[in-house]
Amino acid sequence: MTSFQQYYKGSFTSALRWHQLDDLWEKTVAQPDGWYIYHIGRKPPTEPTNKKTLTQFIQKVDKILHQEHKYDYCGIVYADNKETPAMIKIFDPKNLGVVCGTGKAIIHPRWLLTRILPESIEIKTEIKYKRWLPFWN
Repeated sequence: MTSFQQYYKGSFTSALRWHQLDDLWEKTVAQPDGWYIYHIGRKPPTEPTNKKTLTQFIQKVDKILHQEHKYDYCGIVYADNKETPAMIKIFDPKNLGVVCGTGKAIIHPRWLLTRILPESIEIKTEIKYKRWLPFWN
């Protein structure tokens, strides 16, 4: 199994509360070098992004999450390590399915921030909510 696959299939912790997500974003932007922004189901990037693009992405995805996940908790963004993340999974609030894995269908995140060169992740379901498509790559 490749390093990317090990991380992707490894253990992740949820940013359960909105303030925890804010903290995760701050830590991510504070260490901006080497991040890849990958829209799952599309061609993975081959080059890491820069700080400006990373910051813009985080601002836009954070806005979508707050607008579409109208709960007093977050719980749809997961990091391998909240203090020094190397991979962050961002799930679509309108396509959560059974994120914990107890269902038959695998629900992949919509976006992946990773410091490890991403490999292609094929999704079997069509993207129902087009609002995710045009806002990034």
